[in-house]
Amino acid sequence: MMSSPVNNSNDTPVALITGALAGIGRATAIAFGQAGYRVVISGRRDDAGQTLLAELQALGAQAIFQRADVRDESEIERLVDVTVSTFGRLDAAVNNAGVDGKFAPIQEVTPAEYKQVFAANVLGTLLSMKHEMRVMRAQGFGSIINLSSSMGIKGAPNASLYAGSKHAVEGITKSVALEAAPFGIRVNAVAPGPVQTEMFDRIAADEAGRERMIEGVPMRRIGTAQEIAQMIVFVASGAVPFLTGEIVRVNGGKTA
Repeated sequence: MMSSPVNNSNDTPVALITGALAGIGRATAIAFGQAGYRVVISGRRDDAGQTLLAELQALGAQAIFQRADVRDESEIERLVDVTVSTFGRLDAAVNNAGVDGKFAPIQEVTPAEYKQVFAANVLGTLLSMKHEMRVMRAQGFGSIINLSSSMGIKGAPNASLYAGSKHAVEGITKSVALEAAPFGIRVNAVAPGPVQTEMFDRIAADEAGRERMIEGVPMRRIGTAQEIAQMIVFVASGAVPFLTGEIVRVNGGKTA
């Protein structure tokens, strides 16, 4: 599933992105490649992984694809270990993998639907951070960026599962930031508002739904995956090394 072996002896920074095969994750992988990082992309679809890998390599980026399901700790452990064995370090980890789940009134929510959303969005983030921290503590440096949402700070009708999971991600981010700070590791989250992705198209399934989403944004437009990706790369870069434990909201004023 990986590309051919690459040189792990240089100091070029390395970025790992989970859920990298579509939407914000895909845009983020490309943005890191354009910024000169060596890039590790992961996800559950081999064909999409190989397509993105070829695109990154065409940009001149050193990159590998490693299949991983963030709900499975053994796969996350292997993903992180392959990153380090291939490139020798882990500078930035972007925990983007997640699902939207069912949007429905609370009385219609089932335990199975709860488990589906929280296993990917919450457990997946916890397991990813567990193994990223293992490596970064030994290094004495690193930056972790989790993906939240405008629903990580406010609710929405019929969104109890998704909003609840993103509230959890923000709490986890702040708690782990406090654990990580003494070891030179920064932990933050980026929280997009409505962004044009496949997930957005599922939630706003018709033109009326899309217009309702736009009406809730003071800038009166939907964001782009590239805008979120640029913020993620900025937060990861260490341009502001005093930044940790924060939720950076990129949502056109939606939560102002």
